[in-house]
Amino acid sequence: MPDPAFSEQVATIEELLRLVSRLVRRRGREILSHFDITPPQFDALLILVDNPGLTMSELCQRMYLACSTVTDLTDRMERSQLLERVRDEEDRRVTRLYVTPHGLEVREAVLQARRRYLAGVLIQLGGGELAELARSLQRVYDLMA
Repeated sequence: MPDPAFSEQVATIEELLRLVSRLVRRRGREILSHFDITPPQFDALLILVDNPGLTMSELCQRMYLACSTVTDLTDRMERSQLLERVRDEEDRRVTRLYVTPHGLEVREAVLQARRRYLAGVLIQLGGGELAELARSLQRVYDLMA
């Protein structure tokens, strides 16, 4: 049985991570409202930048969305010139998804806006606190991944 003090710390950390996540998500949506892209489209853009050439089915799996939803999403993204569909050279029945140069520009602009927001918050921490936060978050990520 875990130490009660440890259990209490875990509960506090879980709650804080959830609250921070909610605030980051809310502010992220506000930032996206200044761009011509929806939150699910931005999520798809991030996935496709990191994984060029995914099929529709693979994108559905990574986004945890129904194929019909992702089809509509990618149709809108293609019309907005954020991505393009390309037939697979080896199997012409397969269509692969690639981010366009415009999609890369939108991604970078959104990430810069998000980083400016975060910088405005984190500037209030001292250099040592900021470095420790980065180290701790990296360690937690490594343990979870």
